[in-house]
Amino acid sequence: MKQFHKLILAFVAALLTSTTTNAKVIHEERSLYRNILISEENGQRCMRFVLHSRATHNQSCTYLNDQNKLVFDYTKMVMAALLIKPDPREILIVGLGGGTLPKTLHALLPDATITSVEIDPAVVKAAKRYFDYQESDRIKTVTMDARVYLKRALREGKKWDLIILDAFNGDYIPEHLMTKEFLEEVRTALTPAGLVAANTFATSRLYHHESVTYEAVFPQLKMLRSERGNRVLFASAQAFAFPGPDLAVQEWQARLQAYDIKVSDLLAKETAPDWDRSVKVMTDQFAPANLLKH
Repeated sequence: MKQFHKLILAFVAALLTSTTTNAKVIHEERSLYRNILISEENGQRCMRFVLHSRATHNQSCTYLNDQNKLVFDYTKMVMAALLIKPDPREILIVGLGGGTLPKTLHALLPDATITSVEIDPAVVKAAKRYFDYQESDRIKTVTMDARVYLKRALREGKKWDLIILDAFNGDYIPEHLMTKEFLEEVRTALTPAGLVAANTFATSRLYHHESVTYEAVFPQLKMLRSERGNRVLFASAQAFAFPGPDLAVQEWQARLQAYDIKVSDLLAKETAPDWDRSVKVMTDQFAPANLLKH
């Protein structure tokens, strides 16, 4: 079986290299949860997961000549959380990838404590080796299933001002991190004015189910959506708006400029709810992952 996985990795690495002019695979590894590929192409270094003998979309990328500049639309949209809640002190990130989000948030909020929960130790190792992810007294990593971690944290009374949901297994978000029960745990883990930012896809066949599940848990819900099909849901128990009433927009534009983020572009991506509210809410007993099959 081990040899079989090596053959799969070699095949996908060869395919990746042959189908892109400048692609160069610099690391490949079989972890307990997936196959991991690190490649370089067109001035970017990217992390991919390999499932079912195929490479999925890039999970994390960085520019080799400017690691501050954000590559993906979704990472820029997640930073819109700071337009609503500009000074979170405790931040939880579910999913690590290459560590782009904790690195950027630490640079913008040096006094905040940022905890990333990642189930796969191989991803943590790759983030440190290939994406300059570094832990400190303000940047912490917990290697554990996020739902298990959250349940334990709730028993200890832990609360966060900002919770970012960014866990992907390759195909999509793990089923147990999409259900009403999980989101209820997330809501309980927020401070009273806390905010959730969830990276999802507008093109997923779970789009409607996912949306009504968030609505079933959070009384306040807003969405940013890009033309490429990325979307970030922002959820809270309290009313909020883009930007927040006390936000110094010009100051934040200056701070975000180094990351190739324009506040006006973020605000232009706000999209009204357009999902079918007649579909079923996803629960621990009803999480139809089969709908992801395209």
